Amino acid sequence: MGVLRHGRVGAMLDRGTKTEMRPLIALTVSTGLPWPCTNREREGGQSARRSWLLPLLVVCGQLALSGAAQAANEKNAKPAEADATVPTAFEVQRLYTDHTWLWKDGAAYFGRTGRPFRAWTSGQDSASVAEGRWLVTKDGKMCMDAAWRSKSYKGKQQRICYSHRVRGGTIEQRKDPDGDWYSFKRTPEDLSDEYRKFEVGDTKGAQFEETRKLIDSKN
Repeated sequence: MGVLRHGRVGAMLDRGTKTEMRPLIALTVSTGLPWPCTNREREGGQSARRSWLLPLLVVCGQLALSGAAQAANEKNAKPAEADATVPTAFEVQRLYTDHTWLWKDGAAYFGRTGRPFRAWTSGQDSASVAEGRWLVTKDGKMCMDAAWRSKSYKGKQQRICYSHRVRGGTIEQRKDPDGDWYSFKRTPEDLSDEYRKFEVGDTKGAQFEETRKLIDSKN
C-alpha cells in the first residue's frame, strides 16, 4: 500500500471501500420523508455525526496522500495504456508481504501468515487504528479489508484497493476506483518512488500497540 496514499488511510475502512493500497466511505439513508425533530435533536445529531466523521476523514486523508506527490508530478504525462501489463498476484504479493508502509502520520503493516493487516494514524484528537486482512487479486490489485476505530468511533469492515500495472519497466499504482496512476517502484530505484516508504518487517508495531491501548482505554 504508502496504508493501510493510509492515503494515502481513513481509515487505509461489510464490503465497501473505506477508506484502500482509495478509501470510499458511503453513507446511506432510507428514502422517504424525514421524521420531524426538535432543534435540540438536530443539534445533538449534528454533534454525534461530527464526532465519528472526524476519524474517518483523517484515515481517508492518510491514504489519499499516499502517492499524491507522484501523481501531481506526472499529471501532464499521457500513459500508453496499450503498453501496460498487469502484474501477477504473486508479484503483487511480494511487494507487500511482511512490509510496513509508512504514511505521513501513521503506518500500515502487511503480515505474512494469514495476511493480517494492522494500521494506525496519530494526531491531535484523531488517533485511530485498523485491524483486518489484506489480499491480492489476479488483476493486479491489493486490497485491505479492515475496520477502523478511534476514541469516538467504531466502524464496520471496509475495503480499500490499489491497482498496479507495469509500464516501461516501472510498476505504477493508483487508488481505486479512479485515482491517478503514479510511479510506485522503478528499476533502477528512484528517490521519488512511493515504494521507498516501505520497510521490511513490522517496524512500527510498537506504535500500533501504543495507539491501540490508548484508544481502547477510552472506550
